[in-house]
Amino acid sequence: MSKLSDKIKNNGLEILSSLNQNKKTFLLVVIAALVFMFAICWITFFATVRGPEQVMVPNVEGKELTTALLELQVKELYPKIQLKYTDNPDDAGKILNQNPEGGSIVKAGRRVNLTVSRGVILDHVENYIGQNYDDVKINLQTMFTGSSRPLIVLAEPSYKSDQSEAGTILAQDPPEGTIISNPVTVKLIVSKGAEYENARVPGIVGFDFKKLISTISGSRLIFDFTVHVAENGETEGTVTSQASAAGEYLPNYSRVSAEIAIPKKQNDDEVMGLFVTQLPEYPYAVEMTLESSKNGVKQNLITLRHKGGNVTIPYIAEKDSELILSIAGRTVARQTVD
Repeated sequence: MSKLSDKIKNNGLEILSSLNQNKKTFLLVVIAALVFMFAICWITFFATVRGPEQVMVPNVEGKELTTALLELQVKELYPKIQLKYTDNPDDAGKILNQNPEGGSIVKAGRRVNLTVSRGVILDHVENYIGQNYDDVKINLQTMFTGSSRPLIVLAEPSYKSDQSEAGTILAQDPPEGTIISNPVTVKLIVSKGAEYENARVPGIVGFDFKKLISTISGSRLIFDFTVHVAENGETEGTVTSQASAAGEYLPNYSRVSAEIAIPKKQNDDEVMGLFVTQLPEYPYAVEMTLESSKNGVKQNLITLRHKGGNVTIPYIAEKDSELILSIAGRTVARQTVD
């Protein structure tokens, strides 16, 4: 037993001695094995994740969307679709443009931007009868903003007396439902109100500004005001004269001249004045709104109906504010309060 133990011990010492003598060789073998394994892993990695092959982008402009998608799929390209209205009904569902362009060389898997036509905004004439002419005109202008070829164009309307409110569309040509294949010119007949109706002239002499503004806002007459600095015996900020006699009947929206005496010295905060501007003549009375604006805060001063031309509106507003006159929400004149 002792001899066996000594033999094992001697064998172990010989192995240790041999390893100790070949230490450098062993380390070199280990390092070489690690380098070899790393090289194999590196080659395998790049073989696996090598970049996609390059392909030529097909030209799909003018083609149907389904055809374009199939051609892109064959090239392993992916579409990003944007929709857009056009002027031509025949464009519906077709590719208007693409990016990258046809013929470009890109990597497979690239995204291609496609603009596809949704067709025209309208494909038939709508019913405008009973609507306000100004509202229809503004809606169509908004609908075709930026369009080089609007599909619906309004001809200069014809006006006729009617019991309907002034500006109401009474008839149209072509009729509702007419299919739009090319730009259509729509002819309208518009009410200018009942001409035979008359309005009673109010007696406004002696009215102060506030009472005057309240009166003219509900009147069916047009007042042409002028102003002068109050003289001896005149009450500042009142109407001193009018051309037509109080109680007289005049056709609707006839013009009545009147004179106002304004203060010699204005209040430090509020100013009494006359807003004056020149507008186109309208075939019927339109609704106008005069607002004051200061530091972003707006205040409605008066809303009245007027036929355009010479416009004069008395006001009381804060000093240094801006007066804004608008028709159907569109600004037509501005003035600063001094």
